Amino acid sequence: MNSNLKEALRWLKQAEKDLGAARNSLGAGNYEWACFQSQQSAEKALKSALYSKGFRKILTHSIFELVKAITDFESGFNIFKKEAKVLDSVYIPARYPNGIAGDLAPFEYYEREDAEECITYAELILEVVKKLIEK
Repeated sequence: MNSNLKEALRWLKQAEKDLGAARNSLGAGNYEWACFQSQQSAEKALKSALYSKGFRKILTHSIFELVKAITDFESGFNIFKKEAKVLDSVYIPARYPNGIAGDLAPFEYYEREDAEECITYAELILEVVKKLIEK
């Protein structure tokens, strides 16, 4: 197995674990964490896809930027622009009280529907990445 594929699989395994953690957080009512963990899952899945295409160092945390980068190799990822923007929107606010306008803390701001949406988007991205890497 070449080193890039090995690295891609390492990132993919963590993406799957993060998605599981997001589901656990949803079940526990920790919706802000479910949102953030979904973002993390999608980020790591997309980085996995880029590693599988020969990338060596990927610095961004933006799902949108990662989708744009992988679209250069796999045009099918272009469909994830909306999902990428939603997941990018929770990266900071889901973790930091000063990331949200007003007096609410993240745990007070995010609701079940937000967490379910983020998990769904991460699942969609992860499934497409898994198919790409299995080719």
